[in-house]
Amino acid sequence: MTIQGSSPGRRPQLHVIATYPRDETTASKRPALPLAALSIGILPKSLYTTVILSTSRPRKYLSMSSLKGPTPQQHDGSGLRIGIVHARWNDSVIAPLVAGAKEKLLACGVKESNIVVQSCPGSFELPFAVQRLFSASQIQSTSAGAPSATDLLASSTTDLTSLSSGAASGAFDAIIAVGVLIKGETMHFEYIADAVSHGLMRVQLDTGIPVIFGVLTVLSDEQAQARAGINGKGHNHGEDWGLAAVEMGVKRREWTQGKIEG
Repeated sequence: MTIQGSSPGRRPQLHVIATYPRDETTASKRPALPLAALSIGILPKSLYTTVILSTSRPRKYLSMSSLKGPTPQQHDGSGLRIGIVHARWNDSVIAPLVAGAKEKLLACGVKESNIVVQSCPGSFELPFAVQRLFSASQIQSTSAGAPSATDLLASSTTDLTSLSSGAASGAFDAIIAVGVLIKGETMHFEYIADAVSHGLMRVQLDTGIPVIFGVLTVLSDEQAQARAGINGKGHNHGEDWGLAAVEMGVKRREWTQGKIEG
């Protein structure tokens, strides 16, 4: 049983959760018990599993949070290259989220030629797509920065310097992963949301590149639309992801160079 926060003179909301024996072969010997029996240590938790009996949720969970996000910081993104990888499921919501992210990237000075947008079938594919896109940008950067044998023979040392600095493509400074997961009738939602969250975290830690988590995990179409700013309602979270990508891209460069501003 879980108890939501209460105020003086108001009874707390209760959500009933029952516990059932883990071992089906001995189920008749251990009947279902209230969760309180486990939480206060009457019975070992290893013998029981919990099942939510009530799917009703406190009303506050069905609306957007009243808490505000971080205050946007001003960063110059003119030297950054940013990637956006989005799933194609729920495209009517994906499209405005990607557009919102691009709008903020451009507003921060990121050149349109340095914004690369790629897609993948669904959110489950996002971690792999982000990882391989970053790897491709590294290869692209190395290839673009290295002069060919013909260039080496035909150019002076001064010319070689200009060849190297003129590389048009570089590795991404940050990548935004965009997806929309809407709760259905099965556990598919929970499995995908958990896998994608951990996968994207692993990618950014393994590669050292900031990966902005732009995956909506919502309970209804209406919640998704509100978080994409559709029909003038709610707020387009894609804008926040664009700002976060610029901030983290700039800071990553500074930290890589050993610069730490107080």
